[in-house]
Amino acid sequence: MRAALIRRVLAPIARRAGYAARLRREQSYYAERAQVHDLPPIFHYWSNRYLRPKLEAFGFAHPDAFFALYVGRALRLRQEGRGIVASIGAGNCDTEIRLAQALVAQGFDGFEIECIDLNRRMLERGAADARAAGLEGSMRFTQADFNKWTPARRYDAIVANQSLHHVLALEHLLDAIRGALAPNGLFVTSDMIGRNGHQRWPEARAIVDEFWTELPSAYRRNLQLGRHEERFLDWDCAGDGFEGIRAQDVLPLLIERFAFDLFIAFGNVIDPFIDRSFGHHFDANNARDRDFIDRVHARDEAEIAAGRLTPTHMMAVMRVGGAGAPLTVGGLTPERCVRRQ
Repeated sequence: MRAALIRRVLAPIARRAGYAARLRREQSYYAERAQVHDLPPIFHYWSNRYLRPKLEAFGFAHPDAFFALYVGRALRLRQEGRGIVASIGAGNCDTEIRLAQALVAQGFDGFEIECIDLNRRMLERGAADARAAGLEGSMRFTQADFNKWTPARRYDAIVANQSLHHVLALEHLLDAIRGALAPNGLFVTSDMIGRNGHQRWPEARAIVDEFWTELPSAYRRNLQLGRHEERFLDWDCAGDGFEGIRAQDVLPLLIERFAFDLFIAFGNVIDPFIDRSFGHHFDANNARDRDFIDRVHARDEAEIAAGRLTPTHMMAVMRVGGAGAPLTVGGLTPERCVRRQ
């Protein structure tokens, strides 16, 4: 039954570009990328000014602290034995090494973090960094394709840091995660939940276009694609790889399978102006550039609050059943943040 489901999900994409070809491109792209979370200074201006206060209301200030807080809670709730954590899409394992260090600082010992990723080279870099940090006894490294991954054991916590939007067979992966959580186990994730390929839905695209007319010509050069975009072209980055391949399905599928303890949703129109393609044009020390970002953010927040836009980012803590109403920001429940197509 599970194998048949995977085949049904993979078949359309295999016809479109070839699943094996996508795998090769994904592995090749990330094989030598030692830094995958680098973002422009204007992103950090925006996140520190607007996102950080939202997070601090829940006891953490940034994603590392978020994972450390809730994985720590899950380990305290474990029933017996050694605490076991899995990280889906660990990449170079830098987040996981910092998580292990934070857990040690919280007083945990004897735990294990299993880093799972498609790319062997990235896991090798992670293993070397773990040895250098003296953490090799607390970490395991597993190469696997998430579209086919079948867990062999139970986990007190499962972490997915910006990885779910890379997964084609999401139903299979989320069912596997659900079945692999130990009693009282937590699924802790930070991810993208906007349109596939990280494109804008029409209602958001219209607002991006409004602000685009204000940009100096030099700011309209897409640094990732090496092209000038006099008009914002809204590139579908899932065209030949896995980036954002089923981003719009992530939240609905999570709602079907898990109960939420915490759900923080944010961002939409702001994304193109602070990402890697265009964000490096903005000077975080320039008052004019900061004012522009402030105005885009204010419009974004107003449109999301009014229900005319849905967020493109989430941070969530889930479990299998038993949770009540989740902690949220501004009443943005998981159900309210699903864009009805």
